Amino acid sequence: MTSKQRSYLKGLAMNIEPIFQIGKSSLTPEVTSAVDEALEARELIKITVLKNCLDDGRSIGEVLAERTRSQLVQVIGRKIVLYRPAKDETKRKIQLPQ
Repeated sequence: MTSKQRSYLKGLAMNIEPIFQIGKSSLTPEVTSAVDEALEARELIKITVLKNCLDDGRSIGEVLAERTRSQLVQVIGRKIVLYRPAKDETKRKIQLPQ
C-alpha cells in the first residue's frame, strides 16, 4: 500500500464510528471472526481498545491485520483502523487512488 493510498483511507476513516470494542479478554477467536466478517461487508473499519485491555493498540492491530489478512491503516491511541478490499470486485465500495 502506498502512502497516498494510506492517506486516502485515513481521510475516510475520520468520518466512521468504531464498530468493535476490545476489552479485558483481548483477542478471542470470536472477535477475530467478527472483524473478518465486518471487513468483508464494509472494507474499512474502526476498532476501539478499551482501557481495561492489557495489550496496547498497536500490537492488537498488527495481530488482527495478520489474522484477517487485512492492512493496518493506522493506530492512534486506542483506535485501530483496518482495510481489506472485498473479495468480489463487483461489491467493492472503496476505490484506492493509484
